[in-house]
Amino acid sequence: MMLLATDLDGTFLGGKNLERLNLYRLIQSHRDIRLVFVTGRGLESVLPLLNDPIIPNPDYIICDVGATVVNGRTLEPLEPIQGDIEKRWPGIFTLKERMTSIKDLYFQEVPQQRRCSFYYEKDTDISAIQKIADNYGCDVLLSAGQYLDILPGGVNKGATLKQLIRTLNFAEEMVLVAGDTMNDLSLYETGFNGVVVGGAEDALCKATSNISTVYHAKNQGAGGILESMLHFPAFQSYYKKATKSVTNNKQQGEPQLLMVYHRLPFDKELIGDKEVRVAPKSPNGIIPSLLGFFENGRSGVWIGEEVKNKKGEDTPNQFIDEKKYPNLLASTISLTKKDIDLFYRVFSKEAFWPIIFSFVDKAKFNHNHWQHYLHINKLFAERIAKEADYGAYVWIHEYNLWMVPAYLRQLRPDVKIGFFHHTAFPPADIFNIIPWRREIVGSLLQCDLVSFHIPRYVENFVDVLRSHAPIKVIERINAAKQFLTYSCALGVDQMTKEIEVGNRRLRLGAQPVGVNIKNIKRIYSQKKTQQRIEMLKKRTEGKHIILSVERLDYVKGPLEKIEAFGQFLEEYPEFRGKIELINICTPPSQGMIVYEKTQKELEQAIGKINGQYSSLEWTPIRFFFRSVPFEEVLTYYAIADVAWITPLRDGLNLVAKEYIAVQGLNKNANGALIISEFAGASVELPYAILTNPYDIKSMKDSLIQALTMENGERKLRIQRLYEAVSYYDIEHWGNDFLSELEKTSNR
Repeated sequence: MMLLATDLDGTFLGGKNLERLNLYRLIQSHRDIRLVFVTGRGLESVLPLLNDPIIPNPDYIICDVGATVVNGRTLEPLEPIQGDIEKRWPGIFTLKERMTSIKDLYFQEVPQQRRCSFYYEKDTDISAIQKIADNYGCDVLLSAGQYLDILPGGVNKGATLKQLIRTLNFAEEMVLVAGDTMNDLSLYETGFNGVVVGGAEDALCKATSNISTVYHAKNQGAGGILESMLHFPAFQSYYKKATKSVTNNKQQGEPQLLMVYHRLPFDKELIGDKEVRVAPKSPNGIIPSLLGFFENGRSGVWIGEEVKNKKGEDTPNQFIDEKKYPNLLASTISLTKKDIDLFYRVFSKEAFWPIIFSFVDKAKFNHNHWQHYLHINKLFAERIAKEADYGAYVWIHEYNLWMVPAYLRQLRPDVKIGFFHHTAFPPADIFNIIPWRREIVGSLLQCDLVSFHIPRYVENFVDVLRSHAPIKVIERINAAKQFLTYSCALGVDQMTKEIEVGNRRLRLGAQPVGVNIKNIKRIYSQKKTQQRIEMLKKRTEGKHIILSVERLDYVKGPLEKIEAFGQFLEEYPEFRGKIELINICTPPSQGMIVYEKTQKELEQAIGKINGQYSSLEWTPIRFFFRSVPFEEVLTYYAIADVAWITPLRDGLNLVAKEYIAVQGLNKNANGALIISEFAGASVELPYAILTNPYDIKSMKDSLIQALTMENGERKLRIQRLYEAVSYYDIEHWGNDFLSELEKTSNR
């Protein structure tokens, strides 16, 4: 059994990235290696490291230059060592006050316990400081020509470590100490095997030059520790290789793009005894948009999950559609139906989904399910590592895969990781309800780019980070270029673009997903599409068509919309027989029991309204509870006078943009868009009619505004909306995201 006692900055956290990762992997893969952080930092400043999934959790932490020692798992003081140190400490306020008379001595405003830390200068009277310290039985420690620590007498890194080793009854010959500055000197005076890493302070190198148990490494930081493990025979058996093989074949042209999403870009249907792939039927899902990104022949792999086949065999990689996407493969992670249901339909939808959309009362947390979630995320990371070319771009989608970056960064440090949230992102006080918030934040900090739809979500994310660790804002930009600011519920005036957390930088983006304008134009121009549009116009002639397209979900507010429509018919009888609500509601995935109550209540509310107002000639609500092909939905977009998009919360809402895109293709179109203030798209569609879905009066007022708006104004509004949607289309979104990812640098 081996124990590594290491300084942090410049040592365990220093050196080349690959060497750090290899050292961390070595420790994590060997259960009989004990890790002790020995640092001059205060405990509070060490805590962010414990949330970093890349860095192994220490078994023990010695901080405050040896004055604090705690269990690395529980953070409880380690007795009786801590108690003995406390007895020798006169108190920080006493010493700080006595030092005020010393010139050129500046107190360090850092988290610290049982020590006083100062900055000193060349002319500082060290002897006067030593005299004051002696009066209180304290020691003075100098390092790097500028740092001065006053500690309880006989307390330093080495002394506390030695007490720890004795308390643990650990074999001294199996201890390795590592450092790089003079305040690490006491570690080498213990007699344990030690390494002074490359690039260390000259004074430390000189002070340890004649100590036979100390090895002076050439490599810096973690690389020096690895180098020393090869040097000392006692530790060679723990060390396999200093580097991990990574393919060196760089792809020519555009880097390979790995699309990582829990769903695959196709559905399966059983025709006879044979299972065949078909295009996804979801009318407003993200998958068709993401597939459009590969139409230009870009090399890529789509990684997703599917239920294991009857034989239980993994599905080999294969083309998704060789003609349409000639260089795009599907790499399938085969899971049991039980695994998928627990991962997505139960845990993710019960624990994360309600929090993301601020429906806190609906959240359920299960720690066993969390462990299963971690397992699935690790499977995704391992598959990415296997499929990725050297230097590939990895584009991870959605909260279901929040922990993938944590595992992937360890496996493939060469890839660039971008993460995009298709959902909203809640304020810090809501997000931090999640029991595993620290692990999730630590994982996202392994990305090079984390992106959201709108600036509000970016700022919410930054606030979450602030609640976990100190951050430094490197760059902020104005939001007004693309987004509304003060004029809507989700507006902000400025957005954080780049931050620094600890020793890493993270780029942030507000990049709302666009629609595939080319695909919409292609479908719209087809003869069969135009024929169906004309047929629907004849069938609905004389009526104002109000269209609602949404997935069955309580966050979409389907029941609130129907109740508002019922009240509208009651208060405005003149519209009875003249308006018709076409409500297309896509069912959730099978097994989503969380939505069963919503479905029943919705069907009852629709039945009540239709029962009250229907006649032989008129049905107020046409309800379609099924997946409708996008080609069919597009024809409803074309004939709808009003698109009534009123989610209680929504990350973006592509339906609104799809409606605008179709309406804008008809020069005579004069459709009106009503959109919830709490849908992300509301901040980028200034000519839409905004409504508050929590207020029935606002819902009714917006509907009457849309139905009575003057024809010229309707045309102008839809024209302006089309200009924005056609400019910020799916290609713009994809190119913008990858451009931002390219601007980042691998850690």
